[in-house]
Amino acid sequence: MTTGDDAYRAFGDPEGRYPAVESVGERLLGSLLDRAHLIPARLVGPLVAQEAGHAGIDEVAILLQDIDQVDLHPLTGPGLSGAQVPIDGSPAGEAFARDESVEERLDGGRVRMHLPMLDGSDRVGVLSLVLQDPTDADRRLAQRLAGLVADLIVTKDHYTDTFARVRERRPMELAAQLQWESLPPLSMTTPDVDLAGILEPAYEVGGDSFDYALDDHVLHLAVFDAMGHGLTAASMATLVLAAYRHARRRDLPLTATHAEMDRVVAETFPGRFATGQIARLDTDTGELRWVNAGHPPALWVRDGAVVGELTGRPTRPIGYGEGTCEEHAVTLEPGDRVLFFTDGVVEERLDGGEQFGEDRLRELLEKTSAEGVSAPESVRRLSHALKAARAGRTSDDASLLLVEWKRPPRDDELAPDIPEASPTGAGSR
Repeated sequence: MTTGDDAYRAFGDPEGRYPAVESVGERLLGSLLDRAHLIPARLVGPLVAQEAGHAGIDEVAILLQDIDQVDLHPLTGPGLSGAQVPIDGSPAGEAFARDESVEERLDGGRVRMHLPMLDGSDRVGVLSLVLQDPTDADRRLAQRLAGLVADLIVTKDHYTDTFARVRERRPMELAAQLQWESLPPLSMTTPDVDLAGILEPAYEVGGDSFDYALDDHVLHLAVFDAMGHGLTAASMATLVLAAYRHARRRDLPLTATHAEMDRVVAETFPGRFATGQIARLDTDTGELRWVNAGHPPALWVRDGAVVGELTGRPTRPIGYGEGTCEEHAVTLEPGDRVLFFTDGVVEERLDGGEQFGEDRLRELLEKTSAEGVSAPESVRRLSHALKAARAGRTSDDASLLLVEWKRPPRDDELAPDIPEASPTGAGSR
């Protein structure tokens, strides 16, 4: 054991070794943690650049994706570099889309590393660094730095509009603001499940919403579409979402959850209604149970192809009052995906007057599924493909929620050799 004022006496490894001094990584990450507690949000980026510079990093850019996930936009401030770049077709965008680090070789042995910033598994943006002749150890430290920067941004985001101003590239309608504020993170990945959702049109959405929660080995899912447009629809959707969470957190069955939402909407918005689907996925067995309240049936995907719909007799929409509520069930196989969507996805009218239609949705879903990318990237590409196919036309909310059951949980869920236990983005090119 080492001795002296700087020696560790309580913290050591299983072999009884105690480090006497801080490593470069401990100084960098530790200093950021120590200094970030009270620093205002506008200085988070400059703080990262300053500490990175002390650790030998030449350039630092912190890029955040915009609301509709088309471009990456830089934070600005002392010590920061970077410019707006598209997600499609740029090295930084590739790191964002693949959730993996991407490297650009520069002159003199320098390397620009683009590292995905992930809060858990939710995409925050990309951290770009310029390093001199990086080693594998440098790459591991850079990836951990990207994770810490993501956590700092997400934490400080609760106290500021600084990051929202970077992400929102034009004024958002009030109804859309209400909807976005009520959403959970847009994506979640665990060793067992992968899911992502998106709302369109991002700046004008009014009545659509979705929700999820993973409790023990049960994944709760919900998609809602409130009647009408604008602030009234957004307010009703927010109420439906709150009623759903209130029932879910009391462990009510799906049928009782529907009844509670139905009662609340009928009492608060008489004469109005919302369609929706609420579901539960048992991650041990793959059993998916759901109640369909007047909503389009979800699409079931296996091996990149749509193999069917989650059909069954639908329940009356939420707010219509008491009625027969039926619960349905299927058993998924590992790798199966289910896409929940609102009617605005398929009912949009094209130039000739015909609806966009479910056949087109199936084709695009199969195309994105066959690409073998994650659920968040599949949803991003699917949403953009839908907008392109409709020439950007969206007269009704068109929202998506995609979930994949990857496999049952391992017996030892804390095993360090689980692939997801390794730093995300460890791969590079």
